[in-house]
Amino acid sequence: MPYVKDDDGRLNNFAKEPPVYAAEPMDATQKRNRTLVFALGGALVVGLIAVAAVIS
Repeated sequence: MPYVKDDDGRLNNFAKEPPVYAAEPMDATQKRNRTLVFALGGALVVGLIAVAAVIS
């Protein structure tokens, strides 16, 4: 386990870091799903703002 000892004799333990990897480009299905989620989320936000405006 990696640790560092400072001048006062205290130990600082560090977490084990996960391996780093490059992200793979999205395929067409993932791009479509992302667009759909953004569109539905945007519609939800606009709808909630409209409801808030009507109520107030």
